[in-house]
Amino acid sequence: MLKRTILMAPVAFAVAAMRPATLPGQNQLSVKSTIHRSSAGDLAESRVPDPVVRLTPPTEPPKPESASATLAQDSHVKASRSRHSRKFDKALRCLALNVYHEARSEPVVGQVAVAAVTLNRVASGAFPDSVCGVVEQGGQERNHCQFSWWCDGRTDAPRNKDAWQEALRVSLRALTGKAPDPTGGALFYHTTSVHPRWSRTFERTARIGRHLFYKPGRAEPLRLASAG
Repeated sequence: MLKRTILMAPVAFAVAAMRPATLPGQNQLSVKSTIHRSSAGDLAESRVPDPVVRLTPPTEPPKPESASATLAQDSHVKASRSRHSRKFDKALRCLALNVYHEARSEPVVGQVAVAAVTLNRVASGAFPDSVCGVVEQGGQERNHCQFSWWCDGRTDAPRNKDAWQEALRVSLRALTGKAPDPTGGALFYHTTSVHPRWSRTFERTARIGRHLFYKPGRAEPLRLASAG
């Protein structure tokens, strides 16, 4: 027991000697020391510095009025997009119904031609300035509308699914400017099976499928877009 005490004393004395003296006023916790045993079996000391903490200034919160303005702007944009989407969907349906009822038995170019006449009227300034307004014009009285299917007293719901899908595709291309006008700017047309008097005073621009297309050569009273 005495030998063990004598042997351990030098080791304790050596460890104590390796520790640096604490300077006056120095915080004893400012430097942390750990003692570990090296691979050779000797005692060694490594110093682990205190972690450095960097304070980042807090970001300034947005002002209440600025946040409110941003929220209002976002709401306005969303509402505008929503209104635009509803307006486009309505126009697409009106145009597709017109193409379906007026030209579903025509080739694709004939369907594009009917869509073009409808859109030419919207842009002309002589007709309503919306697709649905043009399609439904004159529908207050039976058989007095611009497009006969609109006021013939029959259901307007498409029954031929494939023809309806084709009319939707054609109308979407026309509304987005991806279908060139094959009628040469026509505002009127009729089938080849009839010969309306007004056709003699208008300039014929094209014959596509079973339809003849016209534009007025001079100011004329409003005529029906289709007949027969």
